[in-house]
Amino acid sequence: MRTQSILNLLVIDDDQLYAEHLVHLLGSYYDDVNLGFLDDKEELLKSLRQSWDVLVFGNAYDMNFTDVVGIVQEQDIDLPMICLLDEKMASPIRNNEALPNIISGTMVKALKVDEEMAVVMSICLQHDSLRSRRELKTLRHVLSEAEQRANVLIKNSKSAVTYIDEGIHIFANDPYLQLFGFDSMHDVVGVPIIDLIAGGDNVKGFKQFLRQFAKGNRQEVEFKFESIRTDGSTFEAKLQLAAATLDGEPVTQVIIQQDHSNSAEIAERLAAAECKDSLTGISNRRGFEEKMEAVYQQARQDLLTAGLLYVQLDNIGKIRSSLGLQGIDATVKQVAYALDELVSDGHVSRFSDTAFTILVEDKSGSELKELAEHIGSHISSMLIEVEKRTTSTTVSIGIVKIDKNTVEPNILLERAMDAINQIMIETSNHGDTYHLYDPSEHANSDDNALAESLVDAIANNRFELSFQPIYDIDNDRSDFFEVYLCLPLADAENTVLTPDQFMAVAKTHNLLEKIDRWVLINACKKINDVRKTHPEARLLVQLTSASLIDKKLPSVASQLIKAVGGAAGVLTLQFNEKDISDHLTIAKTQFAALSKISCQLGINNFGSSAKSIEIASFVQPDLARLPRSYVEDIDSSDNLDTVKSLIRRTNEVNVDVLMPYIEDAATMSVAWSVGARYLQGYYLEEPSSTINVAT
Repeated sequence: MRTQSILNLLVIDDDQLYAEHLVHLLGSYYDDVNLGFLDDKEELLKSLRQSWDVLVFGNAYDMNFTDVVGIVQEQDIDLPMICLLDEKMASPIRNNEALPNIISGTMVKALKVDEEMAVVMSICLQHDSLRSRRELKTLRHVLSEAEQRANVLIKNSKSAVTYIDEGIHIFANDPYLQLFGFDSMHDVVGVPIIDLIAGGDNVKGFKQFLRQFAKGNRQEVEFKFESIRTDGSTFEAKLQLAAATLDGEPVTQVIIQQDHSNSAEIAERLAAAECKDSLTGISNRRGFEEKMEAVYQQARQDLLTAGLLYVQLDNIGKIRSSLGLQGIDATVKQVAYALDELVSDGHVSRFSDTAFTILVEDKSGSELKELAEHIGSHISSMLIEVEKRTTSTTVSIGIVKIDKNTVEPNILLERAMDAINQIMIETSNHGDTYHLYDPSEHANSDDNALAESLVDAIANNRFELSFQPIYDIDNDRSDFFEVYLCLPLADAENTVLTPDQFMAVAKTHNLLEKIDRWVLINACKKINDVRKTHPEARLLVQLTSASLIDKKLPSVASQLIKAVGGAAGVLTLQFNEKDISDHLTIAKTQFAALSKISCQLGINNFGSSAKSIEIASFVQPDLARLPRSYVEDIDSSDNLDTVKSLIRRTNEVNVDVLMPYIEDAATMSVAWSVGARYLQGYYLEEPSSTINVAT
């Protein structure tokens, strides 16, 4: 049946007669075929400014098929591609070496030139697939806008609303958090909803009710029960279920309607508990925000000057590995009590799981530094008892001054956290010091200049990549390479910037996704060349949070994997544990989508939070890369036991561990015994601008 439509066909070849012949054959399937014909890179870049439906690649005098795939990806264009082979290219040796037979929704490789009908059918199928994707994109946009409007209404609703997935909380609005006594969204995510239902009969009935709803039964959508708060108190309530979506994924919406017969008592209890942390008894984040707003308003009126100290525990991952949650709770409580005593004239709050905030008034910059040094010294000298064992901790402190010219409270908080990040950069994630945020060090002119350099590096390939091999103990191989990025500057000192020096500016100017895409494409070009002689070579590429939440990433990764041979595991994408924790639901969906296309996943700085194992179990990566703090001083028995414990529990959830930063023979000798599958470091081999596969 003839399709009433138009095809915009772009052919890259040195034989225009063949392209015209294709147009003639396609005339049986389309009302009109608009042909674009070229055979060099410069013309391709110009042509991609137009909209094309299918690209057919034969021969070009200054580029190959991998180059074309890279160019299309750099332009971020959804364009199906077909690679044609002549008799020479179709020989078994050549085909097995570089162009395996792969057919997918976006790419067809290794079709012979003389098989004309196969080429025509592939063009039609690719065009149909593209139209479907375009229609799906439009529908998803409509759905996303509807979902966004619904979520805005829910967040601003006075009703208690939560979203659950398979009975687990994944989102809740503020009234829901207040109703059950949770301090923040972080505390409720991952908690089963049945934990908030009192009484065995209620729980049993609710499970049956939830199962019926999941099967599509909409006759009963209300359930009355006795609910239990985090402090153990209970209240009568009724919930209603509805099907919904969150981040484009199907979820179940739950609305809680409370029995208000004792509303006055509940309101009084909630008001009292609203600003108090249940574990430590000090102020919680809500209490801090109220105090911060009051201080901010007074400072703006020039009635006082103040300082904000953001205090973060440094080695919480190690404490979790050696002493578990009990050790973390004991540490948090002891540090909270110490801070409350040390700053009796200030306002101390537990801001998050392992971070505190302190507001103090009428102190100069030097006095704030002295206070931070005193706090750090005292905390590091504390011995924290956990049953019959003893632990210790240190803190990193970000300091921000507040005066009449101060910025909004949320920006002040961001600056305090930026100061913490600066500490981590300067100390290689050791912490145990303080940093006063100086606005003059972050002048807009400097940031803008750096942003311009980043844009120029993306457009003109001025970034540089280096590759460090990773030794695989299980397979006795070193053909797995981690990719590192740097930016050389054209200054007198020949400065070379590393990501920790420019990623903050890149984030401010929305360049993270573009930098990630550049790294992916150019690293894959390198490995594609290497795999022609070493077909088992593969890559480990670190990406930012921008790519973690980018729904187009699986499609990009899929095409790049196929362009370099399509082997499972040829590409491993790695994300920081903190980014995954901040986008947990999205990360799970993204990891699942990437796994389906044979892309492996990794977690960097694994073990740096209190919930590392839970995060790994939830998103199911293939690889976990330890932070530097676990490797240093590994020859001491306590540190060695901590590392072994973390690796053992990581392996139990079917995740292999990469132990990096092996800098000397002593660390290398210990590294063999801890249970890690992969070893990496300067002692084995330094990063290089070329990929050198050991034989």
